[in-house]
Amino acid sequence: MVLQKPCVWIVLAGCGAVVASAGAKAAAGEKPAAKIVFHEDLVYGRVHGAGLLADVAYPEAKRPLPAIISVHGGRWVGGHKRDGSAIKVQQWAGFGFFAMSIDYRLAGCTPAPACYQDLQCAIRYVNANAQKHNIDPERIFLIGQSAGGHMVSLAATLGDGPFARTGGWEKAKNDFRAAISVAANYELTTLSWGKLWTPPGQDPLQARKLASPVNHVTKNMKPLLVLHSDNDQSVPIANALLMIDALKKAEAPHAFHRYPKMGHMGINEEVIARSLEFIREHK
Repeated sequence: MVLQKPCVWIVLAGCGAVVASAGAKAAAGEKPAAKIVFHEDLVYGRVHGAGLLADVAYPEAKRPLPAIISVHGGRWVGGHKRDGSAIKVQQWAGFGFFAMSIDYRLAGCTPAPACYQDLQCAIRYVNANAQKHNIDPERIFLIGQSAGGHMVSLAATLGDGPFARTGGWEKAKNDFRAAISVAANYELTTLSWGKLWTPPGQDPLQARKLASPVNHVTKNMKPLLVLHSDNDQSVPIANALLMIDALKKAEAPHAFHRYPKMGHMGINEEVIARSLEFIREHK
């Protein structure tokens, strides 16, 4: 795939703050800053000739890096890879990750499950290009908010499922270590906006049941971190509690953080802190 010339940022390792140069830090006797490489609109797949785009950032490093793939929210019909529902890739590169935030086909243009197929394509891209991007394929993590959280949870429970592989890298693995789900929808049939998931030519109710992560929980699924707030007006806490009950019943690997007044949370400082904690536990 052809990439545009990457930008190079100088970022303090572990904090994401941009500075002018590493030379001044070295002169002061401090540890030199890590160089962060940033690719804007990397093409991670192609569908009918149209590119699937992602922003990518990573530090220059000798050892293979853990990777994190971010999936934005927007009820499958809106949002984008740089909004508040997605990670800031340069920040996560500063934490020591190969960080990737993806755009995907929105349901208003290409009906579901296209958005989920694009996420699966992104996972395969990272696996297929692990050596090229200096990624440790045993440490690939997913993070998603709202509709993005739904999709990473579905990846953790269902995997490919019956959905065809599209976008490229069809023979690559779609494996990853664990997923982080923020303010997500786990049971599509209980929400009004679950009706936006309407694959053409299928029974809508059955399609939504198939796409509901709560229906695919098993003891052997990928570890899942669930973060949700009691006052979430987009996805009521009852929806998340259905998932937690299923995870507990199956003795599935998971962690749950519940908040009283954080609303329909995006990727805020608390989410970042809990996510890094979860990743350390599953590295």
